[in-house]
Amino acid sequence: MTQIDESNNDIAGRTVNANAQSKRKDLIASTIGNVLEWYEWSAYAVFAPFIAAAMFNPEDPISGLLSTLGVFAIGFLMRPLGGVVFGWVADRRGRKFVLVTTMLMMAGGSLAMALMPTYQNAGIWASFLLLLVRVIQGFAHGGETATAYTYVAEIAPRRRRGLWGSAVFIAIFGGSVLAYGVAGSVTSIMPDDSVAAWGWRIPFILGALLALAALYMRRNMGESEVFDEQKVVTEKSAPLPKAQVVRAIVLMIAMTSGVTAAHYTWTSYASTYAITQKGMDSGTAFWMTLAAQLIALATLPLWGWISDQVGRRPMMLTFALLMIVLSFPLTNMIGSDGWTLLVASAIALVIVAIPGALLSAILSENFPTKIRTRAIGFAYSISVAVFGGTAPYLNALLNSQDVGWLSSVYIIVLCACTGIACFIMKETKGIDLKDA
Repeated sequence: MTQIDESNNDIAGRTVNANAQSKRKDLIASTIGNVLEWYEWSAYAVFAPFIAAAMFNPEDPISGLLSTLGVFAIGFLMRPLGGVVFGWVADRRGRKFVLVTTMLMMAGGSLAMALMPTYQNAGIWASFLLLLVRVIQGFAHGGETATAYTYVAEIAPRRRRGLWGSAVFIAIFGGSVLAYGVAGSVTSIMPDDSVAAWGWRIPFILGALLALAALYMRRNMGESEVFDEQKVVTEKSAPLPKAQVVRAIVLMIAMTSGVTAAHYTWTSYASTYAITQKGMDSGTAFWMTLAAQLIALATLPLWGWISDQVGRRPMMLTFALLMIVLSFPLTNMIGSDGWTLLVASAIALVIVAIPGALLSAILSENFPTKIRTRAIGFAYSISVAVFGGTAPYLNALLNSQDVGWLSSVYIIVLCACTGIACFIMKETKGIDLKDA
């Protein structure tokens, strides 16, 4: 009997190890695909000055830049719709199906960006095609982000959900770092006139090609066990109280408002600000921003691990306080020298990395499984669309009107909203998502 028990235990142990190994592979596949999606998304913002010259009337460069950033914002406005639609699909058909579908859409959009005609060749139709592609990508991106947050949190070990969940924001920073790396390489190797003529298309060609490998990896991912178990009982479960769902959505929108505004200001606009407002060399600005993002990226697993020890709320409150205190000093630090952008961006992005590492865990822990993806898709996408996607445009507009200091006020107010939401919400560290 003892030998049988030992044999059964050995088999059970191997099964557990195989399951854990499979989940780690799923985490890697999800993260690599997410890196490429965010690379394609970030490449647009990074090359905004060149896209503005190519796709809009070159006789009015300020208007062209504002229009380019406006298209960037409109793409974000499609994210809530994509989050809800794809979230509904993910909550019914599964997380894996959506992650493969959105990868295909983003790759197709990237290829279209690489091949579309310029304003000189097609006039206003070039601007329209640019808008159409970004709308499609924004729709896909809303579904991708919500599903990735949900999927990673659901496959993560319960006591390490913060650490595993940090992988989603590692992908966000990783995609941005990759975009800035390509931008720095292109602008360093090629003269500015060649970049403006055709070099800005290189990152989009590269993104479309790399997406093929990510698609292959995602096709072999397993489905979330939390989703599979919930699917069995969904038909018999009672409907959720609407007031409870609405309260959770409002809290999550408020909580993420300061995070998204700060994140997109320092990842998508800071280099543009340094180039257009402070006269910094474009190559220098790209490399300094890349270095700052690498520093912040390295801290993400640490913040996720700490949140698994001390909780989500203390970490979120720390972010809100630091960003409120440092927004003005960090913005005012940026000058024409590259080191100023490096130091300011590194400090700001390390602070932004604190909530970034927690978002997958904290969003998933605040919604029940049967509506988790669509609720995250709506709440997070609304917050990103309204407060994050518009941040680069708002920054550029305010600086063009010589009231750039209002950008810092905007971030401070939203970070105060983040802090208030965190005071109201309950601590969710370590809860069982099957019971959420």
